[in-house]
Amino acid sequence: MFNKILIANRGEIARRIICTCRKLNIQTVAIYSEADAQSLYVKEADEAYLVGKPPVAQSYLNIEKIIEIAKESHAEAIHPGYGLLSENATFAQSCLDAGLTFIGPSPEVIASMGSKLEARKKMKEAGIPIIEGMDIALENTEAACQAAEKIGYPIMLKASAGGGGIGMQRIDNSDQLVKAYEGNKKRAESFFGDGTMYIEKLIEDPHHVEIQIIADSYGNVVPLFERECSIQRRNQKVVEEAPSPFISEATRAKMQEAAVRAAKYIGYTNAGTIEFLVDSKQNFYFLEVNTRLQVEHPVTEEILGLDLVAEQIKIAAGESLSFQREDIERKGHAIEVRIYAEDPKTFFPSPGKITGLQLPQGLGIRHECAIEAGTEVTPFYDPMIAKLIAWGKDRDEACKRLLDALRNYKVEGIKTNIPMLIETVSHEQFLKGNPTTSFVENYYLPKIQEIKR
Repeated sequence: MFNKILIANRGEIARRIICTCRKLNIQTVAIYSEADAQSLYVKEADEAYLVGKPPVAQSYLNIEKIIEIAKESHAEAIHPGYGLLSENATFAQSCLDAGLTFIGPSPEVIASMGSKLEARKKMKEAGIPIIEGMDIALENTEAACQAAEKIGYPIMLKASAGGGGIGMQRIDNSDQLVKAYEGNKKRAESFFGDGTMYIEKLIEDPHHVEIQIIADSYGNVVPLFERECSIQRRNQKVVEEAPSPFISEATRAKMQEAAVRAAKYIGYTNAGTIEFLVDSKQNFYFLEVNTRLQVEHPVTEEILGLDLVAEQIKIAAGESLSFQREDIERKGHAIEVRIYAEDPKTFFPSPGKITGLQLPQGLGIRHECAIEAGTEVTPFYDPMIAKLIAWGKDRDEACKRLLDALRNYKVEGIKTNIPMLIETVSHEQFLKGNPTTSFVENYYLPKIQEIKR
């Protein structure tokens, strides 16, 4: 087992990893930008090093500096968390080249799955259902229009690299495609350094369901059930839960088998997620592979009694899985909401100082956050400041506990999306367990427009 791990991340996920490392008697090394010098995770780590100025390109994306700090601190491994460099194959390879263990899959797998076009090809080869669409990159706007006519509108225009909905847009006709193509291409180039674009057929009002898998270096792959992540805004997840209230047991079994087959085909190791879109008839189609720990991993931990970060570390240290598929028992239901520093009416970021904070307590309530009264929320990073997770013996109890907790969650000094979350988890459509990816557009945004009028 490792003696010391550097955490190449910040905020609540850095605190989450520190917590597990303490349980495993592993020392932790934090890195921080000038803007994060007073953050909770910096105070809680055993060691902390300044990595650079606030902009991520000068700090949390500075591979050379992060490797330098790891060597200076005598860390043996690096945990990338999620976001930032977590799915950067160059970073993973740089860790290995420096004699450090990268806690995640191999650089080759990260690179392969980092291209959505390459991932589509691999999944097709593995016999996994994929959405009708292109398997080659678009050359220009004219090629995009020709491909769209062949597939048939509506379609999804997508960036092959990156994630988070960047470069992705629903397109209903050729005029809209002509207007959208160059803008999305440039945005993808700006965010990911890769403006490769492609097209898929749009699946109307799908459910976004992902299978969590864990795999060791000895060929063992175990599916850890699924998470429903359908409530999104701007293609970013907002509410996640486990298990999915929508899919049947038969569909669940088929999706788990598909995820295991996919993971084995690409030689996956460590924790990862195979994501699918599921239509109204419970047909499912491959979406992408997330080659890292997910933001929503706590809901899986809550229903299975596992520590996924601990499993990640053990696998990276060369251990085999300590459990088999038949050992996994699902108990109850868990729901997670992402709390953002943003105006709930416009979704614009709301930086500033948190002048007061009250975290709700209660049975089945879990917090993942890196804020306290006095924390300065800066404009440099993702506006997600916390996650709230509620567990219950069934979905109804989890919903009730979550709603009660949200109503007692107080953040003063800045605006947050808590009002939106309360509206969402108290909505009849959500309580019925049938929210699709168009939930926010169909139910929340119209209400906001009515209030504005």
